[in-house]
Amino acid sequence: MKQKRKISKIMMVAVILAAIGVYVFVPQAQHSFHKMVSVLSSGDIAAVKTFLASYGSYAAAVSFCLMILQSVAAPIPAFLITFANANLFGWVRGAVLSWSSAMAGAALCFYIARILGREAAEKLSGKIGMEQMDVFFERYGKHSILIARLLPFLSFDIVSYAAGLASMSFSGFMLATGIGQLPATIIYSYVGGMLTGGVKKMVTALLLLFALFAVVVLLRQIYKEKQTEKGNGGCC
Repeated sequence: MKQKRKISKIMMVAVILAAIGVYVFVPQAQHSFHKMVSVLSSGDIAAVKTFLASYGSYAAAVSFCLMILQSVAAPIPAFLITFANANLFGWVRGAVLSWSSAMAGAALCFYIARILGREAAEKLSGKIGMEQMDVFFERYGKHSILIARLLPFLSFDIVSYAAGLASMSFSGFMLATGIGQLPATIIYSYVGGMLTGGVKKMVTALLLLFALFAVVVLLRQIYKEKQTEKGNGGCC
């Protein structure tokens, strides 16, 4: 088991070093990376769509990479890319692309944490955020994954890193992630496909509704646990 883990760590480090090498020695790759980061940081759906469209037939592949970049290192909600995908490719194909690329990004975050350890996860997502997620994840387990996916303004990478450091199995994490993100991906894609003019107000209301629903689920869970604790205390 230790030998397998060591080999996995060597392979992960080799891939990272190869990516750094491409970034340093290939000017076009460096330019594209900076442009990706700039587009994500803008928070502008139209800018993301224009950026993707500029790659023509490679737009879907670039979107896939952009979602993974967002998952691993950029503290920006994935719904920006989901909206842009739906607007550019149509809501059905956009939803499939967004869901599959988000799953790939979540899997990568999970294995980065599992293979390289906590230090690497903290450098990519922040020490304070990881400590807060530790407490949240320890208390609510799989519920934390579902709630995180329902919060539109929460970057999901930190949840994936926390899952990689926890005892949760990869298959359990992927199942919870796939189910948890599917409803939001479908709705965001459907709305994103017609994102023009006054519809933006509806989108804002929709995102707030998701956030409110997630808070209600969380408060209900807290209430149930407190009631259980009171009941157990009464028995003793």
